[in-house]
Amino acid sequence: MAKPRKPDQSVRVKVDGYDVVTYSYGRGDEVLFLLNGGPGLPCNYLRDPLIPLADEDYRVVTYDQLGCGASDRPTDPKLWTIKRYAREVETVRKALGLPAVHLLGQSWGGWLSIEYALTYPNSVKTVTLSNTCGDMPHLVGELERLRAALGPETIAMMQRHEAQGTYDHPEYQAAITLLNYRHVHRLDVIPPSLKASLDGWNMGPYMTMQGPNEFLYIGNLKDWNRIPDMGRIKQPALILVGYFDELGPACAMRMHHALPDSRVVVFRNSSHLPMYEEPERYLAEVRGFLAAHRGPAKALRRRTRTA
Repeated sequence: MAKPRKPDQSVRVKVDGYDVVTYSYGRGDEVLFLLNGGPGLPCNYLRDPLIPLADEDYRVVTYDQLGCGASDRPTDPKLWTIKRYAREVETVRKALGLPAVHLLGQSWGGWLSIEYALTYPNSVKTVTLSNTCGDMPHLVGELERLRAALGPETIAMMQRHEAQGTYDHPEYQAAITLLNYRHVHRLDVIPPSLKASLDGWNMGPYMTMQGPNEFLYIGNLKDWNRIPDMGRIKQPALILVGYFDELGPACAMRMHHALPDSRVVVFRNSSHLPMYEEPERYLAEVRGFLAAHRGPAKALRRRTRTA
């Protein structure tokens, strides 16, 4: 089994008085900046499948967000907000001296990418929104539909445990395990990079912002909705979604209709992690999109000023 590739550069950046650890691969002028999912997951699982682009004249940059991986792990729940994380992304970009970046956010990283692109439009050259959504209340409705497929008795059982807060009960966990297999990943073997991220999951940020699992949103993101604002994102956008994704095609199309310049790609044999479920096609779609938008970002800056 091949060892994970070592970064060409790893720099600690001071954010809100804490250190976050960054990783950079390749020396290209075009920067692909990755924002992984979670919240609270180390970046390994998203970083490693996309490192091959560093050998194709791109600089691939990512970091362990505050609270996870090799970065500091404070316990103050006031730190776990999407607006603070957006400022964190900009702090990291500036500290590394990066130009306007090709931003790729997956799952929670996609929500963060939307928030970041709206807050710092001139820092973004293109945006890839992978397995994500722009409207949390809409997502919650979609998740209820997926949960309903388990049948009324199972749903009633889940609701009882959710009312009591007994999320760790074996029968509740059995239902979540089935939903995870249907809609998060359908992998028989967990790849090392994904396992490293899952093993390092910090549930503090996750519980504060999202909830106890992928199918119950009770954290501070539950009312987040940027669909009304996404028309201000003028950059070219690529939307990637799995056919069986928990954040599925309906979520993808809602973003697509809101964005002025976007394209949707559906991975027919994937759920939430197509970078592992259909890795060759996933890499090819990202590669093709980036190749179509190489070059100076001057035109982008003109567009964002007139937005």
